[in-house]
Parts: sequence; structure tokens; C-alpha cells
Amino acid sequence: MPVGNCTPLKTFLCQRSTMSVCALKLLPSTRALCSRASCSARASVRAFSCIATHSQLHKAEGTPGALTGKMDRFGGVTVNLAEIGLPADISESSFSRLLQDAVLLWKAEGKVAVWLRFPISLSRCAAAASTHGFTFHHAKGDQAVLALWLGEGESRLPGFATHQIGVAGAVVDESNGNVLVVQDRNKTKNAWKFPGGLSDPGENIGATAVREVFEETGVHSEFRSLLSIRQQHNHPGAFNMSDMYIICRLSPLTYDINFCTQECLRCEWLHLSELAKTNDTTPISSRVARLLLHGLEQGFHQIDLTMEELPAVYSGVFYQLYHRQLPPTLKS
Repeated sequence: MPVGNCTPLKTFLCQRSTMSVCALKLLPSTRALCSRASCSARASVRAFSCIATHSQLHKAEGTPGALTGKMDRFGGVTVNLAEIGLPADISESSFSRLLQDAVLLWKAEGKVAVWLRFPISLSRCAAAASTHGFTFHHAKGDQAVLALWLGEGESRLPGFATHQIGVAGAVVDESNGNVLVVQDRNKTKNAWKFPGGLSDPGENIGATAVREVFEETGVHSEFRSLLSIRQQHNHPGAFNMSDMYIICRLSPLTYDINFCTQECLRCEWLHLSELAKTNDTTPISSRVARLLLHGLEQGFHQIDLTMEELPAVYSGVFYQLYHRQLPPTLKS
């Protein structure tokens, strides 16, 4: 009977390639020694034999012989279709056959997941991948990623990142208690707030705060600490996903204001006590203003979450850790 989706010719070749394995069943001594492990081994041999036969036939038809990918430490494989040399005019049916063979091979090898990265130019092949169980995971720029779970039970693949990170900088002049604030243009309510914006991919929190403050106000500053984190879900400004809004304490390096008129309606140095009590601000800005007043009076070590860069478990990579300062005797 046909093997999988093999044609009669392919079935004949697959059966011939597995005859030597199946013939072992005729020997009594082999039957006596047969175990689950040996049966599993024969199944793997049959899968590899059929895959090899398919690949030979595909090459004869002028189609690349196999889909290759990079293995990850979680037992998955990632195939970037833009990098493996597929013909630009490959048909959906040809790609489907290649993918079928590759999935059989990855299953035999014990891979738990497959990630397919499609450039826009090969997006037509995504429909063929869907017939083999692949589903969309995410899309970004000129590439879409499809995924297939091969492991046991329900899929344990992580979902795509669903948060955006907004960062604001509270630039505090410790000599007089003033803080730099702006009013955004095109807002329904012109409330005083700290200048800020979205963090770029790969950008540290402090770097985002310093950059956004300069872009909106023209004031240069330096990062001192993390003050607060707000978490909000179903955020309308984040495509109804989740939003993290982080406020950092910065120290001014310059004081002259040259604000961006495209983004801001007004920009001023305002005393923290005024920002803490005015109705022309946001609840979070008012709360952080009171926090900064406490820091001015009692010392910023009472409110600061300072940053320290530490080596990660991966060689040559570092991460940033934010926490209250430890006494020197507890740092090591």
C-alpha cells in the first residue's frame, strides 16, 4: 500500500529501501530479541529511507533536495527561507513536498518545533505550509514567521512579544527643586508630564530617557536611577496590547530649553511642589513629583533603584539590573 503521500514509483522505492529492515522479522532469533527500542529504530530507518528517496526524486525534477535550518538549545529548528537558496519562482506544490520531507526528518530526529521565516517574496508558500499544520506566529518588517509544534502534548511555544516599553525622564535640578516638564501637542487635555517616548529595540532604559528628553526639549541630561514602573493592559496606544511605562531620574547637563514644536505645545522648568499639587498634570506625574520631593528632603538613596551592569550566563553578554543600593559589605 502507498507510504504517506508517495506515488506508486516512490512507494516502490521506499519499500525496496526498507526490505532489508523488514526481512529481519523472518528470523526467529530476531523476533526473540525485538523490543520497543529496536522497533522504534526500524521506524526511524524507514522514515529516513523514504525521505532520501523523495529527495532524490525532487532533485531529478530540478527542485532543491532539502530544507535546512539552525538548531536551537530548546530542541527546535529555524529555517530562514531567504537564506537557503530556494528558487525565486518555486511553486507551492514543490515547496510543499520539500516541507513534508523536512518535517518527517525533524520528527525522526526528535525536534520539538519548527520555525519558518518567510520573506514577502515567498509569502505564497505560507499557504502550502498551513496544509502541514503551520500557523502564523508573528510578522515584522518584510518577514513573517510560521511555527509548528512537533513535541508531545499541547504546544509549549512562547507567544510573540506583546508589550511596548515607554520611558520618561524626570530631569531634576537639585539646586532649586525644579523639574523639566512638557505638554504634548494634539492631546485632548494639555497636562504637564515628563518628556519621554517609546524605547527602541536593543536600547537600554536610561539611554531611552536621555534621548527622548533631548529630542523633545533640547536639554542634555544623564541617567541616575529608575523611579517607577506602570503596567497597563489593553492599552489603546499599544494596539490594545500591554504597555510598560517607566520613569527615570535624570540630572541636567544643560538648562536652556529648545523644545520640539511638532511634539510639544509647551516646555518649562516647574517646581516639584507645584507639579505635585496642580490639577494640570497626570496622576502618575503628580505621584512621582511627591516621590522626588521626598528624595530631595531625605536623600535620593531612599527612592532610587540604581542600575548595575552584570555578566549574563552567555559568554560576552551583559544585562542591566535595577535595585536599591546595597551596603558595600553586601555587594560581593
